[in-house]
Amino acid sequence: MAMSAALNTGSHSRNGFRYSDEENGDFNQQQWQHNDDQALSAAGSVANEDFEGPKAYYSNPRKRKDERSLTSNDQGEDDYLLAESRQPLWRKVPISSSLINPYRIVIIMRLIILVFFFHLRITTPVHDALALWIISVVCEIWLALSWLVDQIPKWFPITRETYLERLSIRFEREGEPNLLSPVDIFVTTADPLKEPPIITANTVLSVLSVDYPVVKVSCYVSDDSASMLLFDTLLETAEFARIWVPFCNKYNIEPRAPEFYFSQKLDYLKDKVHPTFVKDRRAMKREYEEFKVKINVLVAKAQKKPEEGWVMQDGNPWPGNNIDDHPGMIQVCLGSAGALDIEGKELPRLVYVSREKRPGYQHHSKAGASNALVRVSAVLSNAPFALNLDCDQYINNSKVLREAMCFLMDPQIGKKFCYVQFPRRFDGIDCNDRYANHNTVFFDINMKCLDGIQGPMYVGTGCVFNRQALYGREPPSDKRPKMKSCSWPSCCSCCSGDSQSSSDDDETDQELEDFDEDEEEELPFMSLKSLEKRFGQSPVFISSALIEDGGLPKGTDAQLLIKEAIHVISCDYEEKTEWGREIGWLYGSVTEDLLTGFNMHCRGWKSVYCMPKKAAFKGSAPINLSDRLHQVLKWASGSTEIFFSGYCPLWYGYGGKLKWLQRLAYTNSVVYPFTSIPLLIYCAIPAVCLLTGKFIIPTLSNLASIWLMALFISIILTCVLELRWSGVSIQDWWRNEQFWVIGGVSAHFFAVFQGLLKVGGVHTNFNVRAKSANDTAFGQLYLFKWTTLLIPPTSLVILNMVGIVAGISDAINNGYDSWGPFFGKLFFSLWVIVHLYPFLKGLMGRQNRTPTIVVLWSILLAIIFSMIWVRIDIFLPKQTGPALKQCGIRC
Repeated sequence: MAMSAALNTGSHSRNGFRYSDEENGDFNQQQWQHNDDQALSAAGSVANEDFEGPKAYYSNPRKRKDERSLTSNDQGEDDYLLAESRQPLWRKVPISSSLINPYRIVIIMRLIILVFFFHLRITTPVHDALALWIISVVCEIWLALSWLVDQIPKWFPITRETYLERLSIRFEREGEPNLLSPVDIFVTTADPLKEPPIITANTVLSVLSVDYPVVKVSCYVSDDSASMLLFDTLLETAEFARIWVPFCNKYNIEPRAPEFYFSQKLDYLKDKVHPTFVKDRRAMKREYEEFKVKINVLVAKAQKKPEEGWVMQDGNPWPGNNIDDHPGMIQVCLGSAGALDIEGKELPRLVYVSREKRPGYQHHSKAGASNALVRVSAVLSNAPFALNLDCDQYINNSKVLREAMCFLMDPQIGKKFCYVQFPRRFDGIDCNDRYANHNTVFFDINMKCLDGIQGPMYVGTGCVFNRQALYGREPPSDKRPKMKSCSWPSCCSCCSGDSQSSSDDDETDQELEDFDEDEEEELPFMSLKSLEKRFGQSPVFISSALIEDGGLPKGTDAQLLIKEAIHVISCDYEEKTEWGREIGWLYGSVTEDLLTGFNMHCRGWKSVYCMPKKAAFKGSAPINLSDRLHQVLKWASGSTEIFFSGYCPLWYGYGGKLKWLQRLAYTNSVVYPFTSIPLLIYCAIPAVCLLTGKFIIPTLSNLASIWLMALFISIILTCVLELRWSGVSIQDWWRNEQFWVIGGVSAHFFAVFQGLLKVGGVHTNFNVRAKSANDTAFGQLYLFKWTTLLIPPTSLVILNMVGIVAGISDAINNGYDSWGPFFGKLFFSLWVIVHLYPFLKGLMGRQNRTPTIVVLWSILLAIIFSMIWVRIDIFLPKQTGPALKQCGIRC
């Protein structure tokens, strides 16, 4: 209500906030079967006409032959399209047995070797360093269990393949209504000063120009800072989209984010045959540069806020001048009457949303903003599927929605998929990927393996959801009539040409009708009061939520929908409802993505991992050391929050349908920060051994040497075979191993203590990571920001370096016999330093200039460890005779 006065939504509201049934693309098997029958009858009429007219062709045999050939070709093409439309839209591609079976065998062998190795370690204690031996054995067992929990879910990796042509043949027949399902796309932002508006604008432009029917795409942009800067940016973006979208569709360019399209270092003339392409591209580039200047002007004005607050172009004060106390705001930027591109074609809907915020209310950051978008979109468009994106994750593959629909619109099991997750890919990362920003091991190995169990985890962006799964519903049951041969119900009529096909088809229709009646009878009856307690007090939203295949209730008014949309984003709407507990994105952790996906899998839903050859999405990543560690700290803190909450996979959801391997994978995702404790201790043990002259391993016998060598060989073979079946490069794997140690001894370690503090009632806040609008030159790679996260790894590096110097001095002092044990200690110490090498390069900064704070910290630690070393007295000769005393003058 407040915003309807502040922002003139009436002039921007579309005559139809609702679509007809055909526009909504409701997926109906019986409707599709009816269309198939029409196609079959049309083909049959041609054949009958050819058969019943012999007299007409008798007088002209050549004409009769030509027309028969033409008719035969048409019928053959129709038959081909009909047969192709019945083929599956996707298929599983299992890993070759010659690649995966050796990998499994080596895992079993490694497990057996570990058992014998630990039996040997426990039965041969080191008596002269008993404390170090006990600590090292405990750490080794902990790390071995961590590896086991991570390794077991990797038993069934798979990949999937989609068929986009079959999707078009099935749902986009020429001359018939387009049956593809509508999709609502959510773009979330938090602070336009840290997330450059030009990056958000590029993401929105890539959404508006996606290769999908425009009437079935709606883009909702959430502004959690109520910034007038972002509001004006979206208005400028909507204006620029009128010329950008037709350009993308005309020349079929990729990617469709202009910043990244014009900056790519490729031959943009490749495969382009249109004579006006070069001229239009140059003109479009000039238009985009002018667009960037307009956005830069807006950013410059936003740097200094006027004392009286921001004022809109119509003279009214901006309702969001107080970020923490403002009404809800909704503005339809595109999709209203007259919103056409320069060619007179319709554009997708673009809606600006800023939820209401008041003091004293919990707003739940990104999870709360995403839930607000779920409700607004349900009121205004109510597409059955929803794609969520971070503001810096643009669509790199314009066919990404079609890729997702191959799974979600599958006639057999599409409704059992809660979401389709795409891997995250990044731009602007240095070629060496110093801090493992690509996360290649996770996205190309772990997620493939989870896809073979119950589905990949939700990673927070680049995910297409089934809206019913977001509403906390159970997946459909397995009760279903069995089809005879093909995957599509109407295929029975074409599998044979005898008279029995029609009766079989009638029986199939009757079975489907009976199935639908049984399904309706099984739907639980819920009163309006119980629905309001579950979804909130909005009759319009509740009506939309009960429509399983999407679409708006008939007879809704556009102005009423805007008012209702304002109501569902009020700050008190979620009170005493199940939002954030069972519905939508779940609250209680900064990693709401992990929690939300876990809850869906517990209900029995399955998810899909889709890896198209061309990356679906690309975005930015923190490329300097400090920002990267803070990002890892956020993820690890979210995992510890889940561990200490009621949603911990160790004890939550046992009454559901979560597979035990999937549970093990989720368990690993919340307990991995605790591995930082033994890892940090184990990285310090080599230096302690070098400083004290002790060692955690006794003198090895022949049998012990064999088991130790077998363990190292099994570790190497496991890595080699894993890289072999996954296709991950050894450089990506090594960077992942290095940053696992760096993150483990820093961010993960701090996350454990933050989780313990939260249990004690002390809460910590995370700031939005600043995104760079120009990461291509790697300018931020050498940027150094001091943070307490750097203290543990810095201490470990210095400690091990001092230990190596002390060990060399001790070996020189004690002679030849001490060099054997020294090399064993040196190996483990160098193992630590090699893994921390990217961290060392990050400390050095550009051109090996070490920051002052690092120099001071190093000097301080060096003095401390030197004093400890002197206290050990390793340079003094070992005395076996009586103690010598100073006797003075009378001696």
